[in-house]
Amino acid sequence: MTEYLIYFNQQWVGEHSPEWFAGRAPLAMAVVNDMEAAGVYVFAGGLEEDQSDVVSADATSGTLVFTDGPYAETTEQLGGFAVVDVPDLETARMWAGRMAEACGWPQEVRRFGPRPG
Repeated sequence: MTEYLIYFNQQWVGEHSPEWFAGRAPLAMAVVNDMEAAGVYVFAGGLEEDQSDVVSADATSGTLVFTDGPYAETTEQLGGFAVVDVPDLETARMWAGRMAEACGWPQEVRRFGPRPG
């Protein structure tokens, strides 16, 4: 089995009412529950939009420096993700498609590289 990351950027979500989001949550949770029932679920979660607690750690200078806020100067920020352990890309795509339909915004799929060791 191979682990795949299914994720979305917050900017892909779009502007919606609180009621719209409340209606999508049970649909997304149903997909997560189906992942668990299928035995492919590793982890899933949405990230907070409030970035007041975001911290970057950088040791590239030889000294560890912590900086408040996201490291990347970009307009796109990770919004949420799921990790599934499935036999192939086609199965990961199926789960990403189900999550995209449930959430109402795009999802991207990437395979994790082999673990060192």
